[in-house]
Amino acid sequence: MGLSQALSTAMSGLRVTQASLSLVSSNVANAETPGYTRKTLNQVAGLSGDYGSSVLINGVNRQLDEYLQTQIRTETSGAAYADTRATYLANLQSVYGNPDETGTIEDAFNKLLTAIQGLSTSPDSQSARIGVVNAAQTMAQQLNATSQGIQNLRANAESGINDSINTANNALAQIAAINNQLQASGRTDASTAALLDQRDQYVAQLSQLMDIRTVTNSQNQLTVFTNSGVQLVGTEAATLSFNPQGTVTPNTLYNSDPAKSTVGTISITFPHGGSYDLVSTNSIRSGKIAAYLELRDKTLVQAQTQVDQFAAAMASALSDKTTAGTTAPASVAPQAGFDLDLTGLQNGNVIHVTYKDNTTGATHNLSIVRVDDPSVLPLSNTATVDPNDEVLGVDFSGGMSSVLSQLNGALSSTAGLQFSNPSGSTLRVLDDGAANRSDVTAASVTTTISSLTSGNPQLPLFTDNGMAYTGAITASGSQMTGLAARISVNSALVGDPSRTIVFSTNPQTPAGDTTRSDFMLSQLSNGSYAYSPQTGLGTSSAPFSGTLLNFAKQFISQQGEAATSAQNLADGQDTVLNTLQQKMNATAGVNIDDEMAHLLALQNAYSANARVMSSIKEMYDTLIQAM
Repeated sequence: MGLSQALSTAMSGLRVTQASLSLVSSNVANAETPGYTRKTLNQVAGLSGDYGSSVLINGVNRQLDEYLQTQIRTETSGAAYADTRATYLANLQSVYGNPDETGTIEDAFNKLLTAIQGLSTSPDSQSARIGVVNAAQTMAQQLNATSQGIQNLRANAESGINDSINTANNALAQIAAINNQLQASGRTDASTAALLDQRDQYVAQLSQLMDIRTVTNSQNQLTVFTNSGVQLVGTEAATLSFNPQGTVTPNTLYNSDPAKSTVGTISITFPHGGSYDLVSTNSIRSGKIAAYLELRDKTLVQAQTQVDQFAAAMASALSDKTTAGTTAPASVAPQAGFDLDLTGLQNGNVIHVTYKDNTTGATHNLSIVRVDDPSVLPLSNTATVDPNDEVLGVDFSGGMSSVLSQLNGALSSTAGLQFSNPSGSTLRVLDDGAANRSDVTAASVTTTISSLTSGNPQLPLFTDNGMAYTGAITASGSQMTGLAARISVNSALVGDPSRTIVFSTNPQTPAGDTTRSDFMLSQLSNGSYAYSPQTGLGTSSAPFSGTLLNFAKQFISQQGEAATSAQNLADGQDTVLNTLQQKMNATAGVNIDDEMAHLLALQNAYSANARVMSSIKEMYDTLIQAM
C-alpha cells in the first residue's frame, strides 16, 4: 500500500468517526425527545488500491424493531379504545350514582314509596298528600337529570369524534407530505432518518384514533390502511369528514340510512374521487373513534333506554287499566267470543285476544295495537315486550269501519276470527263457529286513564310533558324514547293534591278512603312488569321481569359492573402497551451510558486515525528531505 493510499484510508476513517460523533451528539441531545429513535451509521468496507480497504458511509440506521413497532400500534388502538370506554362508563356510573347514595333513582323511588305509605296511613292529611306530590316531583326530576347526564355524555362523544377526525386529517396530510419528501430526496442520511421519526409520530397519533396497518415500499414510503382494508394515505391523503348534528337528545339516533340518521356519520373521500361511509360499513373497529361511536350509538343509548323503560313502566303501572271482555251474547251461536268496550282507547293502547288453533293445538296471544299514524305500519312483534305476543298494528284514524276492515282482512282467513261493531264503541271478536278452526278463549283491553276523577283508582300521576303516556308509536319513534327526559308530575295533581285520595266526585270519595293510595303503593312496590331486552337485561325470548325497584337495582348494578369491567380491561391494555413500549425504548431509545461508552470508543478511533495520518506526514517529510 502506498503512502497516498494509506493517507486516503486514514482520512476515510476520520470522516466516518466524525459522522459517528455527530450522531452520538444528536442521540444524547434527543434522549428525552418523544418519538426519537437512536441513530447509527451504516458502515461498509471500500476498496483502497491493491492492499487493505477504506471505510465508507452507506446511510444512517434507525435502531428500530419494526415487528415490535407494529405490535405497539395495534395495542395503542386497543388501549385508546379501552381507556375511552372506561372513562365514559365511570362517568355514567357517576350519573346513576351508587345505590347507597342520596340523589339517585333508587333513593328517589324509595322516598316516593315512603310518602305513599304515609298517605295510606293518614289519607285525610293534607301534608301527606302534598308529600306524595313532592316526592313524585323529586322522582321525575331525578329521571330528568339522569337523562340529561346521559345525553351530555353522548354529546361529548359526538364532540370527541369531531376532534378526532380533525386530528386524523392532519396526521394523514403530514404522512403524505413526508412520503413525498422521501421520494424526492432518495437518500438515507440523517435528515431522512429524522423524517421517518416524524412520520412515525403521526402514524402513532393515527393509531390512537383507529385500527390501522401499514405497508412500506423500497423508497421508505408508507401506505396506511384501516384493518378493514380502506386506504387512508400513500403519496396522497384521503380526507375524512364528519357532520355533527348539533344538540344531542334521546331522539337523535344513528341509522345506516342517512335520511333517518340524526347524528353525525364519518365519510372518507379519496384523492381521485369517490367516497365511503366508514360507520355503516364498520370500517373503524378500534381506537378512540370506535369507542366514541360505540358509546354514542349503543352503550349510552342503552342506558337511556333503561331509564326510559323505568319511567314508562312507572307511569303505566299507575295509569293503565285492563278490562276483561264480556262474553258475546248467545244469539251469535254457534260462534263464540267477547265484546270489548273501546271507550278511552288511545294511540298506543292494546287490545288483547287469546285464541286456540284447533288444527295445531297452538295457543296464540294477539296484541292489537292502536295506531294513529299509518306510516309506521306494519308493526313488528317487538312493539310489545312479551315474546309470545303476535303484534298487529291497526290504523284507527279512519274510524271503526276501517278498523273492522283491517282486522277481518288480517285475521279472518288466517286465524278464523271475525270482528264486528254491534253498537257504539264496542268491538266484538268471534270465532267462525267451526269446531276444527279456532276458539277465542280470552279478550281484554288496556286503556290509559287520563282523568284524576274517573272513578277508578288508576291515575295519570306522571305525564309526558303534560300529555298522557300511552306508549304511542309514531313516525318519530316510540313515545317511550326520551320519556325520562320529559316525564313530569300531572299539573292538575300539583294544583290539587287531594286527588291522590279522591278518585270520584259522583259519588264523592270519602276523605279517609285509601283505595287509590293502596293501589299506588301496590303497583309501585309489588307489581311485576316485563322490560324490553333493549335495556340490556334479559333476552327477547326471556325478558327480565320484576318490580320497579328490582329493575332499577338491576340496571344500576349492571352499569357499575360494566364500569369496573371496562376499567380492568383498560388497565390490562395499558399494562401490555407499557410493556411493549419499554421493550421498544430498550432497543430504539437512547441509553446515555451506552452513548458515552460509544463516545470513548470513537475518541480512541479518532486518535488512532489521526496518529496514522501524523505518521504518514512524518514519512512524507523524511522522503522530501532525502530528495
